[in-house]
Amino acid sequence: MKYLINGNFFCSKPDGIKRFSYEICKALDKICEKDLIGIYVPANAENVLEFTNIKIINSSKKLNSFYKWDLFTFKSACKKHKCIPLNLNCSMHFNNKGGIVFIHDIYEKLYPKDFITFKEKIKKTYMCNMYSRATKKAEKIFTVSEYSKKQIIENYNVKPEKIFLLFNGWEHFKSVKPDASIFKSFPLLQKGNFYFALGNLQKRKNLKWIIEYAKKNPEEQFAISYKPSAQNDNTELNELNELPNVILLGYVSDDSVKALMQNCKAFVFPSYYEGFGIPPLEALSVGARVIISNAASLPEIYKKSAYYIDPQNPNVSLSKLLLKPVEPADKILKEYTYKNAAKLLYEQLSQK
Repeated sequence: MKYLINGNFFCSKPDGIKRFSYEICKALDKICEKDLIGIYVPANAENVLEFTNIKIINSSKKLNSFYKWDLFTFKSACKKHKCIPLNLNCSMHFNNKGGIVFIHDIYEKLYPKDFITFKEKIKKTYMCNMYSRATKKAEKIFTVSEYSKKQIIENYNVKPEKIFLLFNGWEHFKSVKPDASIFKSFPLLQKGNFYFALGNLQKRKNLKWIIEYAKKNPEEQFAISYKPSAQNDNTELNELNELPNVILLGYVSDDSVKALMQNCKAFVFPSYYEGFGIPPLEALSVGARVIISNAASLPEIYKKSAYYIDPQNPNVSLSKLLLKPVEPADKILKEYTYKNAAKLLYEQLSQK
């Protein structure tokens, strides 16, 4: 066994990076040499995948703190098994050199003022420390867009040849069966007559844009799914709750998300900072129209298959915007797959 993957994502909350970690491991397992790669899994991990070629190594230790697990427990496992560490999210042990790390974006570095609560500030400090350590010590860095690569190079003075691109995918959405019962749970939602948005409550998701737009356009209906978190400042969520044309769905399953994407007027993603942005790709895969911001990596990824808004300016008519032509999403859906990403990763892992 040459590489050991940090299995901390089996204990993390649902988000884009966890999705990426799951799916890249599944795709990698189909093509990799048997026992070339292992995954070190915490004792309290849930929904651990079954693999054919990737070896599962179960730890006797629970993951009660990501910081302790990433910095000490996983480091000890790599040393014990004499493996090169492979971190699918940005974590790097103390005094460790070499290894492979994924840096999906450097949000905490670029937008420090977005982190308001005490817990948010702790996370920001930790992640900025990780970015600095990873860019200095990792043998190879993977990221998910040219935009993110450029940001890492400019902010951490990394040599371009050290960074490799590995895009996200959408195939996980194929097996999701749409659950239309969500419309019974929220009877005010009219199929084909609402804009749908989802994400966590980080500032970059830009719920402020939706707040301002919904205030100016009371005839337009929004449905918003979000992941609650005690770590985040919920000021914007409270404002949305007071708007009569906004329906807060809370956290909903992938089954419900798919049904909402299939039946919305358009999927709205006003985020002002993304390393990639998976949800619009999921929406395109089911034939939904997507309205996204013209910021960060989004124009690079979605090209002419999306409708674009200024994330700082809600003075626009979405209905008029949707009258403009866009290109089919076929090329994008073909290019951005976990299958393609796994092939690129395996090429690098196979090099001596």
